[in-house]
Amino acid sequence: MTRKRDVQESDSRAMLDGRRLDIDIKGMSCASCVGRVEKALRAVSGVSEVSVNLATERAHIVFEQGREDGAAAVEAIIDAGYEPQVQTLELRVSGMSCASCVGRVEKALRSLQGVLDAQVNLATEVATVQVISGMATPEALVDAIRRAGYGAEKSGSTTEQEARAGEEREMEARQLKRSVWFAAALTLPIFVLDMGSHFIPPFHHWLLQIVGQQNLFYLFFVLASLVQFGPGLRFYRKGWPALVRGGPDMNSLVMLGTSAAWGYSVVATFVPHLLPEGTVHVYFEASAVIITLILVGRLLEARAKGRTSEAVKRLIGLQAKTARIVREGQEQEVPIGEVRLDDLVRVRPGEKIPVDGEVVEGHSYVDESMITGEPLPVVKEQGAEVVGGTINKTGGFTFRATRIGADTLLAQIVRMVEQAQGAKLPIQALVDRVTNYFVPAVIGASLLTFMVWIFLGPAPALTFALVNAVAVLIIACPCAMGLATPTSIMVGTGKGAELGILFRKGDALQRLRDAQVIALDKTGTLTRGRPELTDFIVAEDFDENTVLRLVAAVERLSEHPIAEAIVAAARERGLEVGEGSDFAAEPGFGVVATVAGRRIQVGADRFMRRLDLDPDVFAQQAQDLSSQGKTPLYAAVDGRLAAILAVSDPIKDSTPAAIKALHAEGLRVVMITGDNRRTAEAIGRRLGIDQVVAEVLPDGKVDAVRELQSGERKVVFVGDGINDAPALAQADVGIAIGTGTDIAMESAEVVLMSGDLRNVPNAIALSRATLTNIKQNLFWAFAYNTLLIPVAAGILYPFLGLLLSPVFAALAMAASSVCVLSNALRLRRFSPPIPAQVAKETITG
Repeated sequence: MTRKRDVQESDSRAMLDGRRLDIDIKGMSCASCVGRVEKALRAVSGVSEVSVNLATERAHIVFEQGREDGAAAVEAIIDAGYEPQVQTLELRVSGMSCASCVGRVEKALRSLQGVLDAQVNLATEVATVQVISGMATPEALVDAIRRAGYGAEKSGSTTEQEARAGEEREMEARQLKRSVWFAAALTLPIFVLDMGSHFIPPFHHWLLQIVGQQNLFYLFFVLASLVQFGPGLRFYRKGWPALVRGGPDMNSLVMLGTSAAWGYSVVATFVPHLLPEGTVHVYFEASAVIITLILVGRLLEARAKGRTSEAVKRLIGLQAKTARIVREGQEQEVPIGEVRLDDLVRVRPGEKIPVDGEVVEGHSYVDESMITGEPLPVVKEQGAEVVGGTINKTGGFTFRATRIGADTLLAQIVRMVEQAQGAKLPIQALVDRVTNYFVPAVIGASLLTFMVWIFLGPAPALTFALVNAVAVLIIACPCAMGLATPTSIMVGTGKGAELGILFRKGDALQRLRDAQVIALDKTGTLTRGRPELTDFIVAEDFDENTVLRLVAAVERLSEHPIAEAIVAAARERGLEVGEGSDFAAEPGFGVVATVAGRRIQVGADRFMRRLDLDPDVFAQQAQDLSSQGKTPLYAAVDGRLAAILAVSDPIKDSTPAAIKALHAEGLRVVMITGDNRRTAEAIGRRLGIDQVVAEVLPDGKVDAVRELQSGERKVVFVGDGINDAPALAQADVGIAIGTGTDIAMESAEVVLMSGDLRNVPNAIALSRATLTNIKQNLFWAFAYNTLLIPVAAGILYPFLGLLLSPVFAALAMAASSVCVLSNALRLRRFSPPIPAQVAKETITG
């Protein structure tokens, strides 16, 4: 367990100190490309961790402390033959007055790591900066300009940048579509004239009489060459450099296969005397059809990849496009990217709240279902926090912007989903090892096939050798292997986001599937986290209202939910809650303060015993209260035991159904709480919990989780409070209730945005469905290549007289990738075992 925690802490630190770097990469087409990029990056000095994802086309790099070198990482990617994605950002610059100002700003920008070029326009006061995507953030560029002595702000929001990335993917799909139509238009005549003449003898004889065989060959040459070096040129541009570097990829296989078929046909057409007698055949239709089919497959892949990230698109779509701000007493509408911290933002009824902030004026109700899943609008008045993307319902109000751009909650959710989608699961390790050697092995198999048929095949041996060697090259599909895992992760984590289940770390998908024990914190997890004072019993010689007023004055100084319940109860009775002083809190025991000159101590029975007070005076009352699932507390006034009080935290409506669903999955359910044993066991019996670990101090939750992990059991811990953070990190998978604290959510790998406990079994079910989907994809990808490469080599010919045409090999190759992607997309139809509160705005977009 120490290793897992160290990895978590390392990743957390990387995010904080800039050691982590994400770079978008163009040009990767298969799993072997992924292997080469990872190998190149691991060779960079200072790199401690590398993960490259084919589906997201992104490299995730972690550097050792003090050895960050993004430029070296970019150079390694370029040397490996791939293209780090370049992003163009625009910044508004103020304070420039002359050309020297322009020069200083440009110099400041170009000095940043990851900046390729910077052009500043004095007239428009706009800086256009080209950066390696992921290396230089807009915030870093703005800071550089400000350090140079000028004002600067982003002219586009994070969501706008994501939208541009989406537009680039759509543009690539459009280019592929044009290539497919162009290739198909040229290939169809070859296919009809050549294959038609084989199947319809009268048509064949008519063609020979009217056109002539040689003229047909010339026509096929022209059409096939236009396909080969038009739409097919993309395979040469990527495949040849990869082959020269000794790291062939899928493009290399297509390039070699189609070039062999096209080149042989050129020789047969123009210099047939160079070929042995009986081997003069043309395969122009094979080269053209192969390229067309593979382009069709790539187009379908591009479209399917776009659908895998629809969850992120929907989340981005939740953000408002503009904001109505008040500056210098004037109200103006600006793009959301121009909102600054501390800006005053006005929101009218029915509008989306643009950024996170704090209400300073007005009163309204806000629909926060996209975040919490709660269907009822929440009242917002002065001092209340509002979240960007939520919808104002009734009144209007003004709020101060406290978090903008990438810091808003919605942007953080998008980032969490993207990071999870880009993760690499442990199951991917096997795929990586195989694909590193796969393409060279295929080329070797193709050469071996050629040699076997040349020396052992029937006449015409050269023709058989060429056709089967090309078929081996074309049938091999590392694309399917490379897409098998990441596409399922993207769709699975995206579906989770729609259900209000955020996987902060993608590998939690795999570990969650293996869960055996579900350990649950009580307060705020099983219960609503809003306790109520239910009983208040005083000892002899004490007045109930007086003691309650004193206790409330002490608890008023505490932020604990129980303290709020006691203060609320005192005010409901009309009691005046005074001021306390010398307040001190001892976690797990109680609180102490001085009120009106009297020393007041409130806490658990163990606190009273430490004060040499005997809580057994109230033994019968404590037993009765505990049996009802209430938490007994004690109050002492000036060193005398004065009262026993009971606080009850109502069980969430969703809790019983969640516990039942977890049991249905064969999981052991454990409750860990600081409550006394009698109270905890009463709640445990009521909910049907298998094991209760009670009277646990905050720092004891980690030990409790470790104890549950004995015997190699996989433990999931679910909690929401600050004191749950260590236990969340210790568990095999930590699940944080999204309505809890930021610290808890940072320590967890999974976040339930709605706080609905029913999403715990739903998350486990989604994890299992995703892993099953991945295994199906891997089986298909490996089985396809294992079975069909020998068939393409001609292994069935001696027994059945069957050979696999290169055209059908291309069709099967394209189909394999499309099948893997289609299977991954089935996860979009995942239905959770039990209905739960979800962010409905997220689903509908």
